[in-house]
Amino acid sequence: MVTITTIGFDADDTLWHNEVFFKGTQAKFAALLADYADPDHLMDRLLEAERRNLGHYGFGIKGFTLSMIETAIEVTEGRVPASVLSQILADGRKMLRHPVDLMTGVEACVRALAVDHRLVLITKGDLLDQERKLAESGLGDLFDGIEIVSDKVPETYSRAFDAHGDGAAQALMVGNSMKSDVVPAIEAGAWGVFCPSEHEWELEWAEEPVTAPRYRRIKTLAELPQLIAGL
Repeated sequence: MVTITTIGFDADDTLWHNEVFFKGTQAKFAALLADYADPDHLMDRLLEAERRNLGHYGFGIKGFTLSMIETAIEVTEGRVPASVLSQILADGRKMLRHPVDLMTGVEACVRALAVDHRLVLITKGDLLDQERKLAESGLGDLFDGIEIVSDKVPETYSRAFDAHGDGAAQALMVGNSMKSDVVPAIEAGAWGVFCPSEHEWELEWAEEPVTAPRYRRIKTLAELPQLIAGL
């Protein structure tokens, strides 16, 4: 039997819907630039800009908005109308105000696990935006620790599970990103549980560690309490 004392949760698209708002804004962006680039080419250019800018702006809506502006300037060769830039900014602000919509089974799962475990929220993104979403989610009081980080690497999990628990060996991390939530947590010595979401960001893809002893996969968070009980 394995004693799991600490459980780490990702936030976006693990606890609440998020990527769907990015996809919707991308569709609006494509419509705005329809006279300058076909949608597939535009999305490729936007993804290149996002990848290029992660080291400068980090993860989140603000960096995404700046990458859209940069892409608009590039594909129009500097001729993008001010009205288009204004609309991109307005769409970015709208994303920062979108209501929190919890994923199916999340609240029951988190409340059940909080009874016997220390819970830690470990998430990337804009500090103010993530704090807002956590406050509006109604789940904030259930977490013993909050870690809003610039990136998720093995050292992130080692530090978080040392600070809020008994170390990575007795911890489990669950999330929808193989690259950020699962692989580095396993490399840190914790269990990594993949809970895929409907929408996946290309920059969060990684090979599934199917041979790793501490890797598990579930369909929804509702399955997590039973999985942990069986470890």
